[in-house]
Amino acid sequence: MSIATDTPAEELHSRMIAAINAHSPHRPRTIDTMSAIPRLEFLREINPDVTAEDAYNPELAVITLKHPDTGATLSCSSVPTLVATMLDQADIQPGDRVLEIGSATGINAAYLAHLAGPDGEVTTLDIDPWVTDGTRRALDANGYTQVRVVTRDGALGYAEAAPYDKIVVTVGAFDLAAAWWDQLAPGGRIVVPLRWRGQTRSLALVRDRDRLVSESVVLCGFVPMIGQEGERSAAIDPDGTVHLYWDEDQAINPAALAEVLDQPKTETWTDVTIVAEEPFDGIWLRMTAVEPGTCRIEAKPAAVASGLCKPAIPVRSPAIAEGDSLAYFVLRIKSDAPQRRWELGAAAHGPASPQLADRLCAQIRAWDAARKEEPKVIAYRGGTLADDQPGLVVIAKRDCSLTVEYPAR
Repeated sequence: MSIATDTPAEELHSRMIAAINAHSPHRPRTIDTMSAIPRLEFLREINPDVTAEDAYNPELAVITLKHPDTGATLSCSSVPTLVATMLDQADIQPGDRVLEIGSATGINAAYLAHLAGPDGEVTTLDIDPWVTDGTRRALDANGYTQVRVVTRDGALGYAEAAPYDKIVVTVGAFDLAAAWWDQLAPGGRIVVPLRWRGQTRSLALVRDRDRLVSESVVLCGFVPMIGQEGERSAAIDPDGTVHLYWDEDQAINPAALAEVLDQPKTETWTDVTIVAEEPFDGIWLRMTAVEPGTCRIEAKPAAVASGLCKPAIPVRSPAIAEGDSLAYFVLRIKSDAPQRRWELGAAAHGPASPQLADRLCAQIRAWDAARKEEPKVIAYRGGTLADDQPGLVVIAKRDCSLTVEYPAR
């Protein structure tokens, strides 16, 4: 937490808005809404110790409520720059009927209500009564008594006020729940931080009959939604210092990889380079489109220090697991003049290590050819995905299937 200063809260609020605008362009209505509503007042209604410096830090997610017994995070106010992006994605219009999944501090529901206007309607859900009690209190204290607050599993939605023009999910989801499909109006839009293959993207999805087609795909991170399962994990070394994370639909067998890191390492480099702070998360997204074994690898400091496993970002990097072989994303310093550059590549172990390393590097080069290219993420309800789409990797979840599609070249 930041130390409180003498800077007036109003000035800190104005600085936050300026920083959000400088970060990336946003819809004027998004900026006007975030300017009109004092974030600090909502956060302090939940946790009086929140400082204005923290509340108006444009890059800080503020934890406002923890479980009194377990210490688990129950309520967190998201990073303001990401909030602005998701409000842009939602494109709330006056008169919209809006369902929010994940109530948190109530500030986001207030933003939605402001955008929907007096003719709109906003319902916000959270599974935990500790959270909804605080949400109701914060909304009432700040004049948003019209927002409906419901204690309910978000995966069930709120059929009583359906259909909705917009559904906005503000917790990390693993699936697109069946109720959300049922309750979204034809042509409606859902904004959801969806997790697949170890990474999470905020998707703006527009309904087209029994499928949802993305209009925007943005890297993000959220507290996972309670009750949605589907991700698996296991250590792949005897000391438990390296873990893989994969989805339940993937044919990844951690037992077959139990000693893979002890096998000789293949390293393949691409001549593709980046500078400090240059994003390269698009490589992971591309991998999910074409590599069925895409997953996340995590190496603890002991594994990195010993040289056992040194992924590009030790806590989360993309990998490909296939049978008894594994490849993962790595980097090395390429040059220091005129500024430091890192080269991207792959490290691999196991019988198929050369092939897996080459395939991962192929995705690095594909990303390099069009670094800002955004795919279409298409969600199909249940088993409605057509079978006549050769070459597509299908990401199968319980209530939907996904494909990630890049333009052909």
